[in-house]
Amino acid sequence: MSTELSIPTSRGAIAARYDAPATGRRAAALLVGGADGGFDGPAEALYPDLVADLGAIGCGALRLDFRIHRFPNDPEEGVFDVLAGIAHLAGEGIDRVALVGHSFGGAVVIEAGVRDRRAVCIATLATQTAGAQCVAELAPTPLLLIHGLADIRLSAKGSRLLYEHAREPKRIELLEGATHSLRQRRADVRRLLVAWFTEHLGTSDP
Repeated sequence: MSTELSIPTSRGAIAARYDAPATGRRAAALLVGGADGGFDGPAEALYPDLVADLGAIGCGALRLDFRIHRFPNDPEEGVFDVLAGIAHLAGEGIDRVALVGHSFGGAVVIEAGVRDRRAVCIATLATQTAGAQCVAELAPTPLLLIHGLADIRLSAKGSRLLYEHAREPKRIELLEGATHSLRQRRADVRRLLVAWFTEHLGTSDP
């Protein structure tokens, strides 16, 4: 059962939902959507299912609802929120965090991963490029880019460009028939992310 939170910051409170990891675990994913915020994510509410998947491997999850409605399309404000989320997780004893972001949130998690190395892996879903110019600085943190080839809102060319500029380790998955929401390939996106979490967050702590 998710716990509803209000994370206080110097720029206002951030609404969040938190699912704690299994006892003794110190790993969690932080999930953010696009500029519209919300807790459910793309692909017809993918994030609640990912929370359950994370729980099945013993990891926690923190979903943030951006304050961005007050700061439309400002990646820096989004990064502020994600960094505050990472700090909150640290206060819960979490020191290994996977960051996941859709669209606007994709650029945000790349930048946040550069600034806070408690992020052990990054995954973007149909990311925008604006605000992600620092992608080459992300290494050696692993980067996964997932994009639909039928996306007419943000072309998959953006993820291809970020992939070209990123350094290893990196991976790109371009999905035929998927639009910006990725709903047409929902099962594939979920499978890719669960494998990513399992690889980089693991199923047990040292």
